Amino acid sequence: MTAAAHPLLSVTDLHAHYGKSHILHGVSFDVGAGEVISLLGRNGSGRSTTMKAIMGLVPPTSGQVALQGRQLAGARPYSICRAGVAYVPEEREVFANLTVDENLRMGEQPAPPGAMHWTIAHMFDYFPRLKERRNTLAGSLSGGEQQMLTMCRSLLGNPLVMLIDEPTEGLAPKIVAQVGECIQDMHAKGVSVVLVEQKLAIALKVSTRVCVMGHGHIVFEGTPGQLLADAQLLTDWLAV
Repeated sequence: MTAAAHPLLSVTDLHAHYGKSHILHGVSFDVGAGEVISLLGRNGSGRSTTMKAIMGLVPPTSGQVALQGRQLAGARPYSICRAGVAYVPEEREVFANLTVDENLRMGEQPAPPGAMHWTIAHMFDYFPRLKERRNTLAGSLSGGEQQMLTMCRSLLGNPLVMLIDEPTEGLAPKIVAQVGECIQDMHAKGVSVVLVEQKLAIALKVSTRVCVMGHGHIVFEGTPGQLLADAQLLTDWLAV
């Protein structure tokens, strides 16, 4: 495994179950400060479960999750969030009966040491459409607008690490490009990102390193260039 030189987030030998089904089989990887790591793989490979286990939504059965050396495995999701980990779920999960502005304010919390302080003005710079619709109920937004809102609400928690699950699923190409630019700017501003993304071109464009998962294991870790150079790996673990 190619570890980050100074890991901000460390995942070590993580195991997780859904009922009697053993989903994660010893997942390990590190994320350095300001890195974007993509978890790639086919559906059912364990990528989303890895994110949920880090966040405490699926309690790990064994293994460690550490943020700046602080152990988080077994903690409640709200404690993990306050420590500096944000989660953008695939399902988006906006507060449908609150306005865009109210949803954004729900995400605000003090920045942990070392985190950038984000403001609602930053969010409107990323996604001007949200500013136009700031007084609209979130439940009436399009899927793309809800995705923008969920990402922005999470950023307003001033995280050290963002876990983002399938942010471009079902979105129009223009919105996909905006989401990609937002992730790249987070990276430029020092926020670490763990990304699950089905669109390989997007994942490789925004990532500093990639981890390929299969059957609940990490089967490859390296740079986007190293992945693209391994035709057999692409065939075995990513080709549909």
